[in-house]
Order: sequence, then C-alpha cells, then structure tokens
Amino acid sequence: MQITDNMEEELLKFLKKNKKADLITTYLFFLEKKLKIKPILFIREKKIYYGKDELIKSLESAGKLWRETEIKIQFQKESVNDQTTKIYICPFTGKVFGNNTHPNPQDAIYDWVSNCPENTERSDGLRVKRFFVSEDPEVIKNYIVKRRAPITKTVYSSAVTGKLFNSKAAVIDDFTQNQIKFIPLVDVPTQNRFEIEESFLTFIQDKLQEDVITGFVEALSKAPEFNSFVGGWLEEEATG
Repeated sequence: MQITDNMEEELLKFLKKNKKADLITTYLFFLEKKLKIKPILFIREKKIYYGKDELIKSLESAGKLWRETEIKIQFQKESVNDQTTKIYICPFTGKVFGNNTHPNPQDAIYDWVSNCPENTERSDGLRVKRFFVSEDPEVIKNYIVKRRAPITKTVYSSAVTGKLFNSKAAVIDDFTQNQIKFIPLVDVPTQNRFEIEESFLTFIQDKLQEDVITGFVEALSKAPEFNSFVGGWLEEEATG
C-alpha cells in the first residue's frame, strides 16, 4: 500500500486534531479520503449507502425514486363566446362578464368594480360602482377569445413524498436536499441505529481485513512523523 505525501499531510492533521484516534478510526479516515467516499443515510429507510449516486441508482432501478405521470392543464374558461348576447364591462380593467358564461353577471360586475384596485373613483369615500353594459353584437365580438384546448403534460412525482415536479432532475434535487444526510465513514461501522446497505457492508468488511490494515500500518511506519502513533497502536494491540 502506498500513501502519497498529500495523504500523509491529511493524516497528520487528523491525528493532531484527534489525539485519541485508534488505528481503525484513522484507517477509515484514510480510506474515505483516498477513495473519496461520501456515505449517506437515507433517512426514510434508515439505511446507509456508499454514496448519493449509488443510492439514486438503486432507487431508480427499483422504481422507488420517481414515477412518470400525466396531468391535464385546463385553460381559463371563456368570459364571452358566440352565444353571448349581453356583456358587463369594467371600465378600469376591461374585465368582462357574459350573460351566458356567468350565473349572475350583474352581481359579478358589481362585486368586481367594488373591489377593483384600478378603480380610483370615489363617491363619499367609497369606490363608485360604474360599469358598461352592451348588447351590440359587434361590441361583444371584440371580447370573444377562443379558449385553448386542454393540454396533457408529462411530469414526475416523487415516489418518496408524492410531490409533483416538472422533471426527473427536480425530483432528484428535492430528494437529495430533504431525504439524505451525509455521515463520515469513521462513524459507519460503530453505529447501531441504522442498517448498512448490503454491498456497502461487504465493501467495509473487505477493507477491514487484517492483512489490509497491516499494509496500512506498514506504509505509515515508513514515515518517521507517524512513529509515535504507530507505536501507540501496536502497544494497544499488545495489551488489548
């Protein structure tokens, strides 16, 4: 096993900061830095994975991250159409109510102009209830806007929360922000609150084989600045 100069510096900083760090803790710190491992906890499953990418790949392959679905988008109902014979018009905004598209168009226009922010006309401190009425087909024709047909759009729902998103990327962003938590590798083997994902557990067990750790100690022994730490670990092992 070879340990680069940069890694030696990282290890020295770690050991000076964590003076009571044992051999396994130090080795796991080394492993995390060398292999750039970033274990994550999937909070809902209470399970620890090797990293974010591995978790997302696992959930996607099992259909447990997002689901493709379709939504129908309805556009605003027409205020005036070909069957409208009378309209009520707000002079301040152009808002219009038709006698066949609203159950009570006259009441509606009263309510509208009474609360219209653009209505700055006042009488005795109250907004005036002024509006226009027309039965002229040529005037009515000006207000006819054909309603767009409903459209169907493909979107994605989170299999974890059920929330709807415009894209798979948005589902994944929300998932990584709210459903996972990074956990240092040194804390993974010693904790007992969470399950360790099977392949990650196998990986840890392989890396904690005695011959692998022995190789790590031998590599550190070649650098004099680690002699005191290595000596302490060997003494602990002998007395333990």
